[in-house]
Amino acid sequence: MDLLGNLAHGFAVALSFDNLLFALIGAFIGTAIGVLPGIGPVATISLLLPITFGQPATTAIIMLAGIYYGAQYGGSTTAILLNLPGEVSSVVTAIDGYKMARNGRAGAALTIAALGSFFAGTVGTILVAASGPLLTKVALSFGPADYFSLMLLGLIISAVLAQGSVVKSIAMVALGVALGLVGTDVQTGQQRFTFGIPELSDGIGFTSIAMGMFGISEIILNLERPEARSVLGAKIGSMWLTRTETRRAIPAVLRGTVLGSVLGILPGGGAALAAFGSYMMERKMSGHGKEFGNGAIEGVAGPESANNAAAQTSFIPLLTLGIPSNAVMALMVGALIIQGIQPGPRMVEAQPDLFWGLICSMWIGNLMLLVINLPLIGMWVKLLKVPYRYLYPSILIFCAVGVYSLNNSVFDIYQTLFFGILGYTFSKLNLSAAPLLIGFVLGPMMEEHLRRAMLLSRGDAFVFVDFSTRPISASLLVVCAIVLGTMLLPSLRRKKDEALAE
Repeated sequence: MDLLGNLAHGFAVALSFDNLLFALIGAFIGTAIGVLPGIGPVATISLLLPITFGQPATTAIIMLAGIYYGAQYGGSTTAILLNLPGEVSSVVTAIDGYKMARNGRAGAALTIAALGSFFAGTVGTILVAASGPLLTKVALSFGPADYFSLMLLGLIISAVLAQGSVVKSIAMVALGVALGLVGTDVQTGQQRFTFGIPELSDGIGFTSIAMGMFGISEIILNLERPEARSVLGAKIGSMWLTRTETRRAIPAVLRGTVLGSVLGILPGGGAALAAFGSYMMERKMSGHGKEFGNGAIEGVAGPESANNAAAQTSFIPLLTLGIPSNAVMALMVGALIIQGIQPGPRMVEAQPDLFWGLICSMWIGNLMLLVINLPLIGMWVKLLKVPYRYLYPSILIFCAVGVYSLNNSVFDIYQTLFFGILGYTFSKLNLSAAPLLIGFVLGPMMEEHLRRAMLLSRGDAFVFVDFSTRPISASLLVVCAIVLGTMLLPSLRRKKDEALAE
């Protein structure tokens, strides 16, 4: 009964005019940036952070969440119609979705992508609602040492699952933690890593590093690439699925939903990993493996369901533990902290409107996306005709105005530009910026829990590995060692690289 009562309260919050309007705005923007290649939800959310400051926390987070899962819908439209994935998680959708379009079944591919996404999003939302309070109760039994070990595990898993070298990913995590510690030490009042620059005494601005690393750097990379968008005039065809297609698609949707729900919770997982994993699983399990690459409907149904389920369940560790599972969730943590809210297990009690309103808005947003995507397919295709040279100047101006408006400081603009160039350099060196952002967010939290644990233990560092007093912390550190040790083995590292390359 408590769950039903909380959901009723959440729907009352989510159905208020402002929250409903911003959920629609978020879903619409998410679909648009999913359609446009080379932008993505991370860059968009980082660019839109400044406009959320004037809104209530619940309204702001509902809009940002809508952008995230809306991008998973939008990316499938151009992947199917134009073989042009707008979002990373839609790359695998393009393989068979575009072939279906060429075979005159574009309408069926779009329908199963939308319906599979809606079903998976609904299941993911139910999982968030059901598991959130239970995990919160478990998290309340955690001590400072347990939280430190849990966050360390999250950083290690995010580094291990990142594309490229594990050693490079760990180095990016360490750099992110170091950047998060820049500023004035709260306890001692000492300046750390400021290099005599007064503007850094309050630390590096979250908006500057997020907007620079993911927004500005992405614009520079897009300007390097030759613009080649051939908008086809092919007919969409019937939107109805045949009986055979329905019979083959339903198991793929179910399998994709289960896999995406699990992978979304893992640090470093997310929609892209879920989509790729689902495609490989469907190719082996569907019984129509030879059709994959030539228009197999399972190649659309499975990945589209997986990426949307993962997008929903990635909110579970954020809302219950305060730990981001991917770069978008790290941006969400930053948005909450900027609003004066500390994400974690006490959010359910301290911010019930935000917690339950956000969960219920996810289902409403998925319903909105179902309505937005199918009837407006023609409009999204026309949006691709807008040349990128007209888009990026307006994005840069919006970015500069937003950063400056935070503190009325030109230094913040220079800081954003610096991180934009740094992010571009990292891309050229095949270094993923996502582990850096997660380390930047978790670094100060880890330091705080480390200090508390050391104070409570009177300086005894064995408190972290003592199974008799802190079994949770010791167990998590053992898992950290196992995960790190196994991924450093040449055979497993080679299999990981082969899977990512595939």
